[in-house]
Amino acid sequence: MSKLLKSTASMSPGGGESSSMAAKKKNKRSHKRKREEELERLDSLPWSSTIPIGEDDEGETFSTLFAGSDELDGGFLSLEEIDEADYNLADFPVDESVKGKKGLKSKKQAHENNDSDEEEAVDEITEDKAGEEEESKGEGDLESPKKKEKKYKNKKKKERKKRVKEAVEVQESPDAVSCDEENKAEELDGEEEEIPPEFSAWSLMRLHPLLMKSIYHLGFKEPTKIQKACFTVAAFQGKDVIGAAETGSGKTLAFGLPILQRLLDEREKVGKLYALKGEEAQKYSADGYLRALIITPTRELALQVTEHLKNAAKNLGVRVVPIVGGMSSAKQERLLKGKPEIVVGTPGRLWELMSVGEKHLVELQCLSFFVLDEADRMVEGGHFRELQSIIDMLPVTDKPSEGKTQSSDTVSDAPKKKRQTFVFSATIALSSDFRKKLKRGSSKSKQSSSGEVNSIEVLSERAGMRDSVAIVDLTTAAILAPKIEESFIRCEEEDKDAYLYYLLSVHGQGRTIVFCTSVAALRHICALLKILGVDVCKLNADMKQQARLKAMDRFRSSENGVLVATDVVARGIDIKNVRTIIHYQLPHSAEVYVHRSGRTARAFADGCSIALIAPNDTSKFYTLCKSFSKESVKIFPLDSSLMPDVRKRLSLARQIDQIERKGSRERVDRTWLEKHAELMELELDEDESEEEKVDNVRQRKVTSAQLKKLKEELSSLLSRPMQPKKFSDRYFAGCGMSPLLQNQLAELTNQKQQQQVATGGDKKRRKLVVVSQNCIEPLQALRDGSKEVMSMKGQSADKRRDIATLRKKRKEEKIGRRDQRRDQKKKRKLMASS
Repeated sequence: MSKLLKSTASMSPGGGESSSMAAKKKNKRSHKRKREEELERLDSLPWSSTIPIGEDDEGETFSTLFAGSDELDGGFLSLEEIDEADYNLADFPVDESVKGKKGLKSKKQAHENNDSDEEEAVDEITEDKAGEEEESKGEGDLESPKKKEKKYKNKKKKERKKRVKEAVEVQESPDAVSCDEENKAEELDGEEEEIPPEFSAWSLMRLHPLLMKSIYHLGFKEPTKIQKACFTVAAFQGKDVIGAAETGSGKTLAFGLPILQRLLDEREKVGKLYALKGEEAQKYSADGYLRALIITPTRELALQVTEHLKNAAKNLGVRVVPIVGGMSSAKQERLLKGKPEIVVGTPGRLWELMSVGEKHLVELQCLSFFVLDEADRMVEGGHFRELQSIIDMLPVTDKPSEGKTQSSDTVSDAPKKKRQTFVFSATIALSSDFRKKLKRGSSKSKQSSSGEVNSIEVLSERAGMRDSVAIVDLTTAAILAPKIEESFIRCEEEDKDAYLYYLLSVHGQGRTIVFCTSVAALRHICALLKILGVDVCKLNADMKQQARLKAMDRFRSSENGVLVATDVVARGIDIKNVRTIIHYQLPHSAEVYVHRSGRTARAFADGCSIALIAPNDTSKFYTLCKSFSKESVKIFPLDSSLMPDVRKRLSLARQIDQIERKGSRERVDRTWLEKHAELMELELDEDESEEEKVDNVRQRKVTSAQLKKLKEELSSLLSRPMQPKKFSDRYFAGCGMSPLLQNQLAELTNQKQQQQVATGGDKKRRKLVVVSQNCIEPLQALRDGSKEVMSMKGQSADKRRDIATLRKKRKEEKIGRRDQRRDQKKKRKLMASS
């Protein structure tokens, strides 16, 4: 039960009516000064309406307890605790903002704070009344006690109204916006939720209570290794961080949680300073300035990081905005006018807005975090020159005189913040003297602005990373996630389409991503698969941003979707339930292979990676396996009896694609010629004769009939499941049964027997069960049927033989071309002489 504080007075001799006027004035001035000081102190705090003056059960008012009692005639005050029910004071009004702030504390602490507030209010009323009594004694008893009481009530009522009005103005001021947002968030949360014990690992990291609630609502039961290793050094020790971990290990929250933790801690400190110092605390606040700048290499990754951080900061009052290319820059400028705390973007669009003087992106003196995600991609081949310009815009924290791009007026308006730099990647390689380079300082790197950012070390130096940086390298020799099952299929270059269709039709369970290195190969694959009835989504860097976003949404919405993409999707994209990665073409580097395969087996899940290896790709694949310290790789199990049916369908699809491509090319050429002739106001001559026109019409009809016949034949094949070469329509037995179908039938038999045992042998007629090969996903087929393993040991001799064979073949081709040119030259000479 909450307690109130009662004022009682010890009797001591007071001044009589015969005291001089000077003493009365002096006493009155001292009381007035005390009241003004007390009011100023109380006005700096959130204030609610004051204590009501009501009657108790015996008809006495609260004011008469102090006004009409002789206990307060001078002397000193002594306090003792009483029950609030004795004076009918249980219904004190409480301001909502104050109530929201008390929500974070325990009930006992809330009551103690309430008691201290009431004590101040009672003391103030007592002092005011003491001054009034001394004035009334000097003037004599000219008024009755009732009139004096009424006059006192009116006076206190006016003071209360004035005090409440001032408190409302203070709460509505922009300085208190952050505190009000925090109070609203806490009120929405209501009572404190009990965090289940399975989230105890997060509690050991000393997360902010609001951040802990966000993690609980997101459902992350325990932090990953990279998150646990980076949070303490970044959030509490304030160090720069270079982090490297396998794909799908949660690197986004590894740098996102320290950012949110620091922003919440600073907001609390500013709120406390505001309660103590009032408007003076404004100089410590960085509200309205950019606090964290996160740069990613691709648009899709920037949007994904934004989405993850928005989910983590859902009820924290922290705004996150993406700034990427391919979208309206005017809309993004409007978003920046809202002054978000965190901006996630790509180098191109960020520098475009910075170069035109976008205020929120140029005022970087309050920037507390500079993050580079997938940093190894940003330094590949001198990419992202805009990144160098952005880094040069960052103010030097240790030497403010260097590297400032903002005006002095702008810089002086806001407090300077210590900046932390985070660099994260799935693969990283640092030299042994990296810390020594950082210790020399980044001034040399800044001065040599003409040099390109071509390594992570140079990138870190240019960004102003300190030599006390924490290097968290959790990568292993294998680099890939431990639950990825790697395999490959040996095939000829022209058979890659057949094996790709086999994998997608026979093992089409779960989402699948097919990676290509060229846009031409991507278009070829998509055209064939669409003709074969496979619903595919394509994504490459040449597509417009809206089309890219639509393709990603379509792929996410389909449980068994197929995405054909270039390496633009290989970096950081997090899509749930991606079960299979198919490398239609091998990448040019081991790092890209790691990032491709990392789209599956994310967040403690498992997945499968399949590479289609042509003879020309053999040496490259050996090199990849050697860089990952792979001793052996599984050969993906294939049902060769299904391949004739696959090749037949693919042959029809290629013929259809060839005819449609030819007709489309002719229409494009004709349209282009007519369009430009119309622009130049020219009339096209009809060079074709009547016979040629008739022949062209006849040829189009023949082609159309042929195309229709091919489509009908293909549709009839697609209408029934693929069958082995010696499959029998009459009997489920014999050599026509594939091993996959036999395994499925055995599993179904076991399930039926278990159901019969559970139902007590109920002999009801059951429905027909359709068995087909597309029920088995590649990972399960790989685990059940892959017994062949290719050893990587001793492959150097094979590699040398392959290289020698390839060189010999190229030499023969070169000699053949030379002989051909020689023969052509002889023919031309003979024709000229004749």
